[in-house]
Amino acid sequence: MTLPSPAPDLGDPALHERMVGRLDPLHHEGDRPLTSDYDLSPNALPAPLEPLTPASVLIALIPRETGHSVLLTRRVDTLRRHAGQIAFPGGRRDQGETVWGAALREAHEEVGLHPDFVSLVGLSSPYRTGTGYLITPVVGFVKPGFSLEANPDEVADIFETPFSYLMDRSNHEEHERVLPGGETRRFYAMTHDDRFIWGATAGMLRALSHRLFDEVRT
Repeated sequence: MTLPSPAPDLGDPALHERMVGRLDPLHHEGDRPLTSDYDLSPNALPAPLEPLTPASVLIALIPRETGHSVLLTRRVDTLRRHAGQIAFPGGRRDQGETVWGAALREAHEEVGLHPDFVSLVGLSSPYRTGTGYLITPVVGFVKPGFSLEANPDEVADIFETPFSYLMDRSNHEEHERVLPGGETRRFYAMTHDDRFIWGATAGMLRALSHRLFDEVRT
């Protein structure tokens, strides 16, 4: 698969420029420190499953009159893992598949977003889940004219949440739950329009906010 062309300025040239400067290039997954499900509970981090299973998600930004929004899904309640949770389109990477190729393929399979309508711009921080996945978030802008259709085997709902809301760290709540083994796990979450965004999805969004908006030290 040919490497996609750089994303055009879709509604906010300053945002596009910031992303180009702060995200990793598409062909380089980078050596940045991992974020994980256990960033707030490092003592509960389980021993790593070897090897971690590589996966990709698409953080798709859609230009709207009020600013960009982020494409999100609610997983169906019948899935074996993460049933009913809010997630980005994405999944495990096939052997030999690029990180960005997997993100585009999964988005097409899950929500019907055709790759021709996505202009990729870079990679955010890799994220390790407690279930043994190493997820690379792929960030891109969605061009006008796209259509969506949920795969009923995987996706119960498709919706958008304002990008500015998700990047505002005052909206990043800290929660805790007691796991089946008795240990307490703390995690980030964002609540918008009665939708509870938590776990890996919230963790990747918080990591993206750091990548894009933290002061750069020289």
